[in-house]
Amino acid sequence: MAEPSSGAHTYYPPPESKGGWRCLSESDEVRALASMDSDRLDRMCQLQEWLYGGDSWGLVIIRHGYLVRERYTFNVLIPTRFDIWSGTKSFTGTAFGLLFEDSRQGRLPRQQRVDLDDPAYQHIPKGYPLTDPRKERITLRHLLTMTSGISGEKSGIFGTPTATGCGPFEHALGRSPNRFGKRVDRLWSEPGTRWDYSDPAISHLSLVFAQVMGRDMHDYLQERVFAPIGIENLSWDVHGGSGFLGPHSNAHTGIHVSARELARFGYLVLHKGAWAGQQLIPGWWHDLATQTSQEDNPAYGYTWWVNTCGAQWPSLPRDTFSLEGYRSNRCYIIPSLDLVVARVGSGPAMWHESLLMDEVVEAIRSDGRAG
Repeated sequence: MAEPSSGAHTYYPPPESKGGWRCLSESDEVRALASMDSDRLDRMCQLQEWLYGGDSWGLVIIRHGYLVRERYTFNVLIPTRFDIWSGTKSFTGTAFGLLFEDSRQGRLPRQQRVDLDDPAYQHIPKGYPLTDPRKERITLRHLLTMTSGISGEKSGIFGTPTATGCGPFEHALGRSPNRFGKRVDRLWSEPGTRWDYSDPAISHLSLVFAQVMGRDMHDYLQERVFAPIGIENLSWDVHGGSGFLGPHSNAHTGIHVSARELARFGYLVLHKGAWAGQQLIPGWWHDLATQTSQEDNPAYGYTWWVNTCGAQWPSLPRDTFSLEGYRSNRCYIIPSLDLVVARVGSGPAMWHESLLMDEVVEAIRSDGRAG
């Protein structure tokens, strides 16, 4: 299979306001230019509608830079945006990859130096006094790989929902319970030793970023990534404020985006952060983030879900990786197949993702000229 080229001749779509993706519709075009089986794709789309037509969603498939199929439920338009929930985490990871590169190049405010192995609370002065002395040993690497020891889903902590009179960052720092009375004041494991999917841990990254950069992640990525690749209609919820810490861009959820524009971000990452001759995301960060980050959960990289060991998606290539959010929001990237598949929607909460991705990949394999 041919890997995508990031050279001068690679196609990059103009913004939606200027024409957007180049699209294929006829079977012969799809076979000749995208090396895919159009009939198989159509059957897959019909099955998705039959199974999940009770929810609102949009689906886009990009191969060789062509939009080969898109499908929307009857109440969704091409520019309709959805909250991609935890898919936001991969955008947060991207912001930190850029921050680390800015540090390497001496571009941070006040000539600061920030590294993956910095103690996280070194950059969160408002996090003191610590609610657990072991928090001194939490690094930025731990936060980005879900190995901080801060309680998450294994302890029944989902999101950072707070009651009136409590702030979400205060909860994440361990100073107040969530609205169900659960606390994250004490670490459940020594930092760096165990994996747990923890939204309170990821929330720390909002505070770190704002402290280091003096600005929030949305504004930063708008300038460095969204505008250069032509994303025009993305919003990002803020967290906190109203007398509590914040508001800051929400690190763990809250990006609202359409299927086409999420696919645009996926296409950037497909090309290892390069777009039209510019290296927007450092290649070293891409390589690090999309590989297994630790042994406790080999399916997790640095804010991306990965298939390095073949455990996450056994039927898909090992170089598959994805951003993933609640209610079946996804963006799959498979560099060896030059493929991006983006799905956004309001549901379902649980779905059979192999019915989508296995069929998309088989639509390539069933074509003798695929690759």
